[in-house]
Amino acid sequence: MKNGENYSSSRRNFFKFLGATLLIVPLLNACKEQVITLLIRLSGTNHILGHKLRVKNFPKPSKQISIPYLIVGGGITGLSSARQLSKKGISEFLLVELENNLGGNSSNGENQYSKFPLGAHYLPLPNQEDKELLQFLEEEKIILGYDEKGFPKFDETQLTFSPDERLFYKNNWQEGIVPKVGNSAEEDAELLRFFSMMDDFRSKRDDFGLYWFNIPMALSSQNDAVKSLDKLTMKEWLKQQNFKSNPLLVYVDYCCRDDFGLGIEFVSAYAGIHYFAARKQNSTQDKNDNVLTWPEGNARLTHHLKKYSKGKTLQNHLVYEVKTENGKAVALVFDDKTKTSIEIIADKIIMATPQFVNQYLFKDRKEFTKDFHYAPWLLATLVVSDLTDNFSFPLCWDNVAHGSKGLGYIYDQHQSLQQIQDKKVITYYYSFSSSDCGKSRREIYKKPKEYWKSLVFEDLKISHPNIEEVTESIDIHLLGHGMISPKPEFLFGESKQKAAQSIDDKIYFAHSDLSGISIFEEAFHQGINVVNKIV
Repeated sequence: MKNGENYSSSRRNFFKFLGATLLIVPLLNACKEQVITLLIRLSGTNHILGHKLRVKNFPKPSKQISIPYLIVGGGITGLSSARQLSKKGISEFLLVELENNLGGNSSNGENQYSKFPLGAHYLPLPNQEDKELLQFLEEEKIILGYDEKGFPKFDETQLTFSPDERLFYKNNWQEGIVPKVGNSAEEDAELLRFFSMMDDFRSKRDDFGLYWFNIPMALSSQNDAVKSLDKLTMKEWLKQQNFKSNPLLVYVDYCCRDDFGLGIEFVSAYAGIHYFAARKQNSTQDKNDNVLTWPEGNARLTHHLKKYSKGKTLQNHLVYEVKTENGKAVALVFDDKTKTSIEIIADKIIMATPQFVNQYLFKDRKEFTKDFHYAPWLLATLVVSDLTDNFSFPLCWDNVAHGSKGLGYIYDQHQSLQQIQDKKVITYYYSFSSSDCGKSRREIYKKPKEYWKSLVFEDLKISHPNIEEVTESIDIHLLGHGMISPKPEFLFGESKQKAAQSIDDKIYFAHSDLSGISIFEEAFHQGINVVNKIV
């Protein structure tokens, strides 16, 4: 959900540590007694309106719209589709979205102190071969130009400031999120061996010159030996390679939960290795492994994409049926504000919607959409009067506690140029990793906000014992279908291929879940590719 952990930075910090001496800072007691009235808010996606798809008790259409192109879904794929249509010189299109905002998992909230993410928080520097994404970043002044050797010059204010990440491990904060302080020689040796194997995977190519692992996934090798990694879990693969140390296993489990919502026990080994091997860190001359980030997270990228559909968007509109009729594509749409239905007739429809939605819009799709698993997520944004800890390493942009149930928190004001902040704003992430995502999803909507408050505080108390006393407000955001979670035999399975097939050359499908990995780059390319296929 954070959109790809800064693996190379963590690896670099681990290697750097092995040749350095740790400075031990005395523990300082900075607790302050305060009386605070805690404000708790609970929000989430519009699952109540979305659940109406199961009942389909909608009024008959009272209005008709004709348009050459209709885009269903205002997430990154839908917005990218709108951008690509515009670049093809096509201005006659309409985009409909269930929510009252655009961006999907790249959305944000805002309080009086800071913007904050409601999903993906950053974008790793793209691979040098990803020309479409580099062009988009240049258009939006995130890339300011290129040096004499052709490497992009990124706007430094949009790159993570230093220090960028830390780990709470064995009662102290340390630089980077690879556990290193206090490991045994055997544990360090396993970490080194693991990183060496991932570096090897990162550079491997097949006989056609294709990387074994690449972004977007469509550019990756189709070598059978590589694809066979999708037949076992990451935990099984680690066991086969005789990896068994706790620091390594907990770290890799964290990485998988961070990018896929599921831990090593459930996620495909191909996906787990892809996390480490697909990003080449080759878009800067010095192999800079920084990332692009903003207080609002990837909602900044949503903001850049939204201009292409300005004035052409219907929000709070639920598409409840899609079909072909008389040589046209037809969508029946419910307007949640007026409580009326609209019939939209188009030459082509782009379904930029996930498969858990599409299964209710088309007949006979549940047969293969049952193989699409989506991990639920929780995000909690806290406003705190103070954020004291034992001062063993300073507050960073990304802050993780080794072995915790959650995935740590992001300091949302990290990019601010202000020297002093009146209050601190942090966003905590939690994925519900289990063998049954559907069961987890059904359970989260039954829990009251007090339950989630306790869950967040108990996890954060590992590194901040007084977090409850210093918290002034907490915004809890639940995502029932947070992201596609690639279990074994999904990434190269038939279900994904079937879900991507167009209908009668009129209805086309595009979404990050059709790649199997829920990251910005995949959604962005899905939008480009579907338009290129149609036009």
